[in-house]
Amino acid sequence: MDEEKDLITLTDEDGKEIQCEMLDTVEMNGKLYVVVAPTEDSEEYEADSCYIFQAEQNDEEGFDLTPVEDEAELDAVFEEFKKNNSDAGCGGDCSGCSGCGDKK
Repeated sequence: MDEEKDLITLTDEDGKEIQCEMLDTVEMNGKLYVVVAPTEDSEEYEADSCYIFQAEQNDEEGFDLTPVEDEAELDAVFEEFKKNNSDAGCGGDCSGCSGCGDKK
């Protein structure tokens, strides 16, 4: 049985929208991160890659996502993401991946 993927729409600084599959959330050092994979290529994002954003709650009961630019922070969050999804057979290569979004 196919399960529906969790899709979110990101809007960049220029107002362009890109639809992404939300692969997982990671909580580390008191911060919340989301790992997403675009459903199609855009100028800024490749569909065969995953991206990590820090999530901060905004005044509208939603979340603002900010790209993580610090390499050490990215590496730490990505390692935690891989650890969290190791039982789904995750090797850390998000290309062609559909396992993380279906993880319960």
